[in-house]
Amino acid sequence: MIDSGIRLFSSESVTEGHPDKLCDYIADSILDSAISLDPMSRVACEVCAFTNTIIIFGEITSTAVIDAELVARNAIKEIGYSSEEMGINPNSCKVVVRIEKQSPDIAGGVNYSLEQRLGDEEIENSLGAGDQGMMFGYATNETTEYMPLPVVLAHALSKRLAFVRKEGIIPYLRPDGKAQVTIAYGKDGIPKYIDTVLVSTQHEDGIDQDKLRRDIINEVIKKSIDAKYINDKTKYLVNPSGRFVLGGPAGDSGLTGRKIIVDTYGGVVPHGGGAFSGKDPTKVDRSASYYARYVCKNMVAAGLADKLEVQVAYAIGRAKPVSLAVDSFGTGRVADDKILEIINKFFDFRPYSIIQQLNLRTPIYASTTNYGHFGKENLPWEKLDKVEKIKEYLLSK
Repeated sequence: MIDSGIRLFSSESVTEGHPDKLCDYIADSILDSAISLDPMSRVACEVCAFTNTIIIFGEITSTAVIDAELVARNAIKEIGYSSEEMGINPNSCKVVVRIEKQSPDIAGGVNYSLEQRLGDEEIENSLGAGDQGMMFGYATNETTEYMPLPVVLAHALSKRLAFVRKEGIIPYLRPDGKAQVTIAYGKDGIPKYIDTVLVSTQHEDGIDQDKLRRDIINEVIKKSIDAKYINDKTKYLVNPSGRFVLGGPAGDSGLTGRKIIVDTYGGVVPHGGGAFSGKDPTKVDRSASYYARYVCKNMVAAGLADKLEVQVAYAIGRAKPVSLAVDSFGTGRVADDKILEIINKFFDFRPYSIIQQLNLRTPIYASTTNYGHFGKENLPWEKLDKVEKIKEYLLSK
């Protein structure tokens, strides 16, 4: 029975060996290969995987010459797959590459924004958005990462699951796996305890399920999650379906962009629908989502709200957003319209400006693929370089 006034919320994460994440990692590795040789590369690369087969397709316009098949095989090895029996064989799997150049119609709208074509936009800010759509950013002060606690803990579990496999701490594990955490929130919106921890992991054949459960609880769960969140109500579910030997693309097909909630905020806020992996920064699905996160994190860190959501929307070929909206969920120290005013003063959502401010023409994308695109301190959209300026502005008013 759930305690009175308690609200349960769950988020999941997956390991790098999950079939969808395998595809994301190959796509981002191809993107990094292109950008490292030609920073102006236009890339929209997608990957699907199934039984010992990888298909790479999409559009790339670049001066770089990329061996996409070699990149894919190396990515599979990095993840830890070594045989077809394990999930996929990086040496013998079939790799099909079907890549063409970016549509000249799309390229024209990106190269010269609608504003520039109408004569009212400066040339250095001329990039138009690579597509229409809406993107969301979010930040909350409930964790030091400014991320929702359920997804932070889910990522910690899946990351630890990969670590104990690679380090031989639990030597019989295999690359495919996933985790899920259910947090019990009080009426005040503050996390009280963990209701359920779920871990499913691929393993060698013949492993005793009781031993697996003990090892996962002791070496993964208890070493990933602060004991303060655990109480006598917390439930552990380890491989609840039982045997999990057949995994990776041998067990389930994979596809780029199918883990968009894992990549973002664990379902706490809406998602516009666009995926990240395999896309260069002219694609606002990716770059504007990163920038919206940057905006929210700096605003929350500056104390304007305990939690903040930003939605931005674009028209293809136009530089300026068609809309920008904020929601502080009633936690704002100032009104939401004032928060929006401050955002418009300190942040520029035009694609060219986003790329320049966050230095997005660098090969950083394979490092974003796994365990979430947000909450990692080494990524440029996680920097808190606007906080003091925002505070000074507020004091001056």
